[in-house]
Amino acid sequence: MTTPSSPLDRRDFLATTSLGLLAASSITNPTSAQEQPLAQSATANETASKSADQVRIGVMGLGRGMAHVQSALATPGVELAWICDVDEKRLNSGLKAIEAKQAQAPAKSNLPQTTDDFRRILDDRTVDALVIAAPNFWQAPATILACAAGKHVYVEKPGSHDPQEAIWMVAAARKHQRHVQMGNQRRSWPAIQEAISKLHEGIIGRLTYARCWYNNLRKPVGPQSPAAIPSGLNFELWQGPVPRRDYVENLVHYQWHWFWDYGNGELGNNGIHALDLARWGLGGKQGERDHLQAVSYLGGHYHLGKTQESPDTGGCLFDYGTHGILWEGSSSHARRPDKLPFVEFYGEQGSLSIEGSGYRAFDMDGAEIAKNTGTGGDLIHFENFIEAIRGNQPLHAEIEDGQKSTMLCHLGNISWRTGQTLHVKKGNSPSPTSAEAAASLAIAEALWNTRPEIATLWTRPQYAPGFAPQV
Repeated sequence: MTTPSSPLDRRDFLATTSLGLLAASSITNPTSAQEQPLAQSATANETASKSADQVRIGVMGLGRGMAHVQSALATPGVELAWICDVDEKRLNSGLKAIEAKQAQAPAKSNLPQTTDDFRRILDDRTVDALVIAAPNFWQAPATILACAAGKHVYVEKPGSHDPQEAIWMVAAARKHQRHVQMGNQRRSWPAIQEAISKLHEGIIGRLTYARCWYNNLRKPVGPQSPAAIPSGLNFELWQGPVPRRDYVENLVHYQWHWFWDYGNGELGNNGIHALDLARWGLGGKQGERDHLQAVSYLGGHYHLGKTQESPDTGGCLFDYGTHGILWEGSSSHARRPDKLPFVEFYGEQGSLSIEGSGYRAFDMDGAEIAKNTGTGGDLIHFENFIEAIRGNQPLHAEIEDGQKSTMLCHLGNISWRTGQTLHVKKGNSPSPTSAEAAASLAIAEALWNTRPEIATLWTRPQYAPGFAPQV
């Protein structure tokens, strides 16, 4: 197993901590009836019997997490040691699916252990990595705890609930020297990688703009009526870091996305995938070309009513001065006749469309000049995470790069919630000639958290007792 080297040198890291942008105290252990000490790295004796290439993992969250379970079962040398969910029905269903899958395998393997509390996985010294597919509000706190427990982490998008959590989780990965992969899986798809390389090589000239779309036909959230907690659901652990509320209908397991205490709206739910590609493609070989200058998100509750807090329709514009990004989201109309690509890049000599797991490039007259398609899905991204742990590959979606894209979602949501266009603070930004400084996530607070109305949304004002993430 290998430990990653930090892309920030020691001086950069100390500079960010001296600004107070990164906390410097130990992680607060959750206090509950099931409180247990955090696990440390596996001892030599405990790991001696393992193959050097064997990786033992646990999966937290068995909704989206079942895709990662399937990836683990399909990846040679990976042992699925634990599965975790706060819902007993999901836990039992997941175990049955694993048992059926393993019954078809040529070689018998052990069934994973089960738990409703992921901290039991962290206490297992033989576990190498935690896969986090829990809701957004759990992703950064669980990542921070896992890194402190010596585990590598694969964390689903968006990875953080707010801008401060984005900064904290990157700091945790650096402090504990853990591989932390974010679940923006298109970063591992070969034809998408080829498309981005062609953009950086100049296939359509100097890049000026990218447009992103996400359209879906969602139903109204439904009333948030008080109700009895369903049998088998550990609602206390489901809420985790969030200040306690009584159980209501139409929240668990998915509609939480549209309420700010829990989720990040459609921009953070699905917009993150497209915005990550747009930022990656427009950035060039050296990363971000220019500073983000302004963010403006307009939209509203045009179809689904105001039961949900986040908008169901809208557009968010990101202005970099020399280029821009527009994300347009419709949660309430699939817009089938539009036949829009996922992301469209525009350059001075043509355009390039990201469509599914492939791309097409066009000249200024619309004639096709290049295209390709290739492998998609989750497995290839999961395999990259495992190979990074083994020391064979760099991560394709290392957490700092992933959180730079997630920060776009956070800033967009702050713009919508405050009803203001956000502008970067002038005078304190690093030199535009410094690509590394321009791309640094740790300076984000100094550049954007500049007014009281932003500060109230920069971080969760209160965590449930014992769950506040600190590094």
